[in-house]
Amino acid sequence: MDKTEALATLLGRVPTLGPGQVWLAGAGPGDPGLLTLDALAGLTQADVIVHDALVGERVLALAGPQAELEYAGKRGGRPSAQQADISRRLIELARQNKRVLRLKGGDPCMFGRGGEEAIALAEAGVPFRIIPGITAGIAALSAASIPATMRGVNHAIIFATGHADADFDWAALAKTGQPIVIYMAMRNIEHIVAELARGGMAPDTPAAVIVSATTPEQRVLVSDLARLPELVRKLGFVLPGLVVIGGIVAVCERLLKLVAETEAAR
Repeated sequence: MDKTEALATLLGRVPTLGPGQVWLAGAGPGDPGLLTLDALAGLTQADVIVHDALVGERVLALAGPQAELEYAGKRGGRPSAQQADISRRLIELARQNKRVLRLKGGDPCMFGRGGEEAIALAEAGVPFRIIPGITAGIAALSAASIPATMRGVNHAIIFATGHADADFDWAALAKTGQPIVIYMAMRNIEHIVAELARGGMAPDTPAAVIVSATTPEQRVLVSDLARLPELVRKLGFVLPGLVVIGGIVAVCERLLKLVAETEAAR
């Protein structure tokens, strides 16, 4: 049974990526096992796959033999493709009657500029579809044994980007008392921590950095708010990392301790 037959068995029918269409799809957090079946259908059918830096080789290896891979990654501090150029390229490929898969790490619309690309395609009259993906903000926490929500610990969870404008009110987020998950925070972590502290967040608030989540290279480092900048400096700024701050991190430590005690008793 090949990939197309397997998809048809699982889905009932394989969704069709037609010529001149663009799918804006999420590739999930890294592990190919967390790729959605619809995204896999796009990979097998696409003539061109325009992919980001965070889409791993194991996911791209699922592409059909006819597919051309075009890199359109963005990384902080490095030469990167401009968003306007990426949108123009998607339109150009669609007008060449190509089947186009725009593949992004995580979910295309969670700090992935999927909304901007959808608007550009709609304005150009290009048929498109948005395929959700599992965002790292949820998957990385689960993979690190950090529950996104926990009864008695939090009633909400906040997602933010470390690329927020200089006038972004981090102090206001600190005042909510709810856990904060920060994408792309590595280069701006000292400012973020200082502003959270200014908002009243205690220096011993549990914090963690998760890098390369759900992949064999995954690392989870647990700290507290005060020591977080030093921890990030030791890791280096080039790694794709997610920062989580709040009481849910302490649940992880408790959980891992219980697991270790159980294994030791066997």
